[in-house]
Amino acid sequence: MRRRSHWAWGYADEEPAPAEITAAVELMTAVTGFTLDGEIEEPVPPDAVRLPPPRVAPPPLPFCTAEPYERITHTYGKAYRDLMRAFRGRFDNPPDFVARPRDEHDLIRVLEWAENSGVAVVPYGGGTSVVGGVEPRDLGPSVSLDLTRLDRVLEVDEVSLAARIQAGMLGPDIDRHLVAHGLTLRHFPQSYELSTLGGWIATRAGGHFATLATHIDDLVESIRAITPRGVWESRRVPGSGAGVSPDRMLLGSEGALGVITEAWVRVRPRPAHRASAAVRFPSFGRGAEAVRTISQAGLHPSNCRLLDPAEARLTSGGDGTYALLMLGFEAADHPVDAWMDRGLELARSHGGTWDEVRPGGGGQGGAWKDTFLRMPYLRNAYPAIGLVAETFETAVTWDRFAAFHAAVTGAVRDALGGTGIVTCRFAFTYPDGPAPYFTVLARARRGDEVAQWDEIKRAAGEAVLTAGGTITHHHAVGRDHRPWYDRQRPDPFAAALRGAKDAVDPAGILNPGVLV
Repeated sequence: MRRRSHWAWGYADEEPAPAEITAAVELMTAVTGFTLDGEIEEPVPPDAVRLPPPRVAPPPLPFCTAEPYERITHTYGKAYRDLMRAFRGRFDNPPDFVARPRDEHDLIRVLEWAENSGVAVVPYGGGTSVVGGVEPRDLGPSVSLDLTRLDRVLEVDEVSLAARIQAGMLGPDIDRHLVAHGLTLRHFPQSYELSTLGGWIATRAGGHFATLATHIDDLVESIRAITPRGVWESRRVPGSGAGVSPDRMLLGSEGALGVITEAWVRVRPRPAHRASAAVRFPSFGRGAEAVRTISQAGLHPSNCRLLDPAEARLTSGGDGTYALLMLGFEAADHPVDAWMDRGLELARSHGGTWDEVRPGGGGQGGAWKDTFLRMPYLRNAYPAIGLVAETFETAVTWDRFAAFHAAVTGAVRDALGGTGIVTCRFAFTYPDGPAPYFTVLARARRGDEVAQWDEIKRAAGEAVLTAGGTITHHHAVGRDHRPWYDRQRPDPFAAALRGAKDAVDPAGILNPGVLV
């Protein structure tokens, strides 16, 4: 079996080669305009990592292990601060052991043992969290509950267009199974290759569609989860008005209310008709007005992602003089030319220009898509070259967007102190507002990168909340967003959430530190 890298995104055999690192230095120098120091560091190899000894022995179950590599690779997610600490061989809070249940019976045995032993349980899917959601930070004895052996499509309902899928199944495996039925889930987060259905549901992940069905929420029909106090399974129906939804409570619950084991999800025929265009605008503001108009016209493009000039230069071959809108439509049943024509007509009314409409991908839109999917691998080179590179995302209403964008970018630039750049794109759009996604690039303070990023993140989080946005749109709360989440949510709701957790997890063993 291919082994995951102990510190980087992806597999060990895909860690950046010297030529890739050199290319990353050249690219970042050209795009950002600042010169890196030229020093190339090497990651601490796994056999040189010194882990603290387990504080508790694993239970006598054949699917549990305290093997060092397993503990190392289940310590962190894939945020910049995670990559940086792992790159330097810092694994201060690893799980004491890793459990890989083969079925729900195995999972129940782990929960029973953990509750009786006072051991925290941190559910783990693909390990792609970027908010500290899978890190057993300051938890005391803990087990990482790896669900990737729950990896099957159990049923496909071709009449109702739904599929029952286990929570540990990776994105590509889901799609490979459904293609035999001519179907697709059509949910492609940037972490798609290495993330799981259960992880998407537990974090309310954003996916393929830039409008309409933007989150996994919109694709969930029912969910099954195991709690220390029994099975939590909702009735499978297309919609219900029967009180507070049990599915909605599990969506975004981050493993704090139960361990998701499977779900019925809505699937669809694979698209047969596509059209795409890369539309240039003289400014990000003009592009934003075009996106607002398109999103309020009821056209529901599958792709409606706007890049500011710096972001377009970074990811799509732009020259830094124009904002770029990736506009696309798709359908399984009918041609989409009329929708594209109207979308481009609206774009033109705000100063948009384009070269051609493509029936599929390619061009600047194709370049952006390739970079988007490859970006997690490109990030692997940044710790070695002394570059801080991270993102944060939010959402805000259209009436506040211009002031919001100015306030957030200004606060981040102040925190950077002239050592980097901040770019913005729209990840998703709604009739009432966009979901801006910011990228930060800066020269690293060697040896102090985590603290450096934390300073920038604090400035960004404060600016986002003060200007009226949400602390996260689709990256979950985890441990990193918890201070702002506590301020964003209403106090009575926080009390109700604590009550719900007390009911299903009275010993508080399920992913302590996230949400409650």
